[in-house]
Amino acid sequence: MITLIRSSEFKKQFSKISARLQDRIEERLRMFLNDQFDSILDNHSLHGQDAGYRSINISGDLRLIFRVVESDIFLLVKIGTHHQLYEK
Repeated sequence: MITLIRSSEFKKQFSKISARLQDRIEERLRMFLNDQFDSILDNHSLHGQDAGYRSINISGDLRLIFRVVESDIFLLVKIGTHHQLYEK
């Protein structure tokens, strides 16, 4: 059984997103629980200063960054647009 842990930063960012996008996030997380490598999610590892983290696509430009804690435990770290997450 897969466990998703939501970081405080993730929860804060999630609360600021529209209800429509929150629904989309929950839909994608259900998809992730069913098949974390579904091609729609584009689950991929990050590099550079984000090495050790992974990203999935939510919709358009919205991304969710997570980290594998154990083989069946995932920490949801951040959610935002590509620009918000990667342009530093």
